[in-house]
Amino acid sequence: MPRKETKKIDRFFLTLTLILVFFGVAMFTSASLGVLNKNANVFYDILLKQIVLGLGLGFIGMYLASRIDYKIWKKYAFYIFLCSILLTASVYIPGLGFSHGGALRWIDIGPISFQPAEILKFGFIIYFAAWLSWAKHKVSDFRFGMLPLAIMLGLIALILLNQPDTKSFILISVTGISMLFIGGVPMRYIAFSGIIVTIFLSVLVFFTPYLQDRVKTFINPSHDSKGSAYQIQQSLIAIGSGGVFGRGYGQSIQKFTYLPEPQGDSIFAVLGEELGFVGGVITIFLYMLWSLRGFHIANNASDVFGRLLVSGIVILMIAQSFLHIASVIGVFPLTGVPLVFMSHGGTSLMIYLVAIGLILQVSKTKTTI
Repeated sequence: MPRKETKKIDRFFLTLTLILVFFGVAMFTSASLGVLNKNANVFYDILLKQIVLGLGLGFIGMYLASRIDYKIWKKYAFYIFLCSILLTASVYIPGLGFSHGGALRWIDIGPISFQPAEILKFGFIIYFAAWLSWAKHKVSDFRFGMLPLAIMLGLIALILLNQPDTKSFILISVTGISMLFIGGVPMRYIAFSGIIVTIFLSVLVFFTPYLQDRVKTFINPSHDSKGSAYQIQQSLIAIGSGGVFGRGYGQSIQKFTYLPEPQGDSIFAVLGEELGFVGGVITIFLYMLWSLRGFHIANNASDVFGRLLVSGIVILMIAQSFLHIASVIGVFPLTGVPLVFMSHGGTSLMIYLVAIGLILQVSKTKTTI
């Protein structure tokens, strides 16, 4: 098939990204006022990291990634994935990894702390996209499609589920299975993979008390209003009190004292309270439009690796965003997964923006008939 090189990045996708990013910063700043009410030093610290580390270094990384030929990532894909695995496993090193909220997921390096699982997500996508593009004519063979994914997910599960970080494992699994489908694996294998992952997660829930509590809370949100159901109840109160048009930007009440992690796990609840049903629908529409444009770029990529790379990134980020929204409004068990571009996490925002740079780089080339 003939190929045509384009010199400009996809401006529509870039515009949508910038709208989401700056809208996210505005909502993050408002949600963080709940932290300011408790501790001004913590407020300024997280705001500085979100803007300087997240936006500042993120935009620099996005620009550089959009200028570097994306095929270079394919060349070093295995080493990127290996380094991301080792980095994620390093949380178990005493003095380097630290625990927060009962989970050992963070690495502390001087003034910077981050979750290496965020890097692992994209390391997995880059390597699996490279593998599937190499085995594009063999992916229907179990040895080249299903088996490599099973091995990678098994290794990732061994590291993540001990932290525990079930949400990241779920997101990586969903992304991997979706990439298999896009890569051309027969639908019966995709269905089989989904069933296996579902059975595995069901067994995990059965033997894991904190996951059992979340499932019970999902089934009956009122069963433990001062314990495991507290966050979802406060989130629903926030969203309900927002009504159709909301209380107004910055006017949330629930972010003060009531909502746990208003700038992180509960940020969509703050958004719903301040901007109402209309604001929530517009936000979801923006994410959907962003993802559709991303899939458009993937569909027009000049090679299989580019198509799988962009598809994997878009699937991961949109699945994470909708998982956050679904858990906050009570249609999915509470996961604690952050909302892309909005929730607290300067390092995460920086990584998201670098991933956007990869998509923009791929958008410079497209196939034509």
